[in-house]
Amino acid sequence: MGVLSQEIGRMSGFVPSDIYAAGPSDSNKTSALISPAKYIQGEGILDHLGEYLKVFDSKRVGVLASRRGHETQGLRVVDSLKKSGCVSVPSIFDGECCREAINFHLKELQSEGVDTLISLGGGKCVDAGKCVASRLEVTSVIVPTLASNDAPCSAVSALYTSSGVMDGVEFFPNSPSLVLVDTGVIAQAPARYLVAGMGDAMATWYESRVCMKNPKGTTILGARPTLAASAMGELCSKILFEEGEQALAATKRSEVNFSLEKVVEANTLLSGVGFESGGLAGAHGFAHGYTHVPIVEDRYLHGEMVAMGVQAQLMMEKDVGEADRVANFFARVGLPVCLSQMSLSKFDKAALNSVVEGALGYQAFRNFPFDVTAEKLRKAIIDADELGREIVRMKGDRAYKYLHD
Repeated sequence: MGVLSQEIGRMSGFVPSDIYAAGPSDSNKTSALISPAKYIQGEGILDHLGEYLKVFDSKRVGVLASRRGHETQGLRVVDSLKKSGCVSVPSIFDGECCREAINFHLKELQSEGVDTLISLGGGKCVDAGKCVASRLEVTSVIVPTLASNDAPCSAVSALYTSSGVMDGVEFFPNSPSLVLVDTGVIAQAPARYLVAGMGDAMATWYESRVCMKNPKGTTILGARPTLAASAMGELCSKILFEEGEQALAATKRSEVNFSLEKVVEANTLLSGVGFESGGLAGAHGFAHGYTHVPIVEDRYLHGEMVAMGVQAQLMMEKDVGEADRVANFFARVGLPVCLSQMSLSKFDKAALNSVVEGALGYQAFRNFPFDVTAEKLRKAIIDADELGREIVRMKGDRAYKYLHD
């Protein structure tokens, strides 16, 4: 997840820490885990969505998707709803999760009297759908068409201006009622999106362990991380190391295999619950810093920035062996491992200053047991870059070029 600060969260009216941080004392905080009510994954299950909605007694179902989404997977959704006796109400998402779009869809769907909202598409459509469903107080069903990040399972949305500039986040009292992931749909998407999801998901374990080890570490809920969420993070990294390359091979063929099923679940469910209830730390902080450089924000996906952040976090923790292991894996699947693969250079002081200054404002750095300074951040970025450049020199960058050329 991108920018996550409780101050920004107050813009939405609901602040998780007001609820979940209400422990006996600051030295004895409660732990908390939140998650979707239901998660269903498998090849071809989009055609059965209407059947799954019977448990919610859905009658009039809004379908939020892009125009192209309505013309492709949306047809399958509408057909499934019709077979189950549901009335579908289409709403066309124009591509930006901004307040204007949210208000437009809210009025449109409110006038139609929907009792359920399906958000079908990528990250911004999913985030907009969560905002609209929360305001309508209806059943929220998330159907991601990409496995590029862990947003589908969370109770938070990233907001942007109508021109695409980050404008804060919104937290919700409830997680989605159902997250349905058709791996056949995921396999048809460009491989770069799945790989970016691996970068985002890999951070889950390394950030969670920082929060777990530090007695003062807290999650975005304001609570202590749970053992379950931390275990999800660790399992997430294990799956990626073991199955990531085979999953990538499947997406290159637009096929579903057992490895892809595992990685999609890791990218979506394990990482989604893991980051929210296990905690964030440096990886997402560095990624937030990278968004302050326009060329990086324009050209690279969230998970690609997080991948660079994982390497920098591990170098800042002086866990060089693990940083090397992670960077080698990233290089094998095509994630960026050095600044040049993010259109940057360690000699570009202005850009690096922007990254460092942007990262410093990220609250989750407080979860480290030491003070995080601008100098430490800068050194970690440069150290990670040197490690990555050596890996590229020794092993090449074929996988990266395959995804980015």
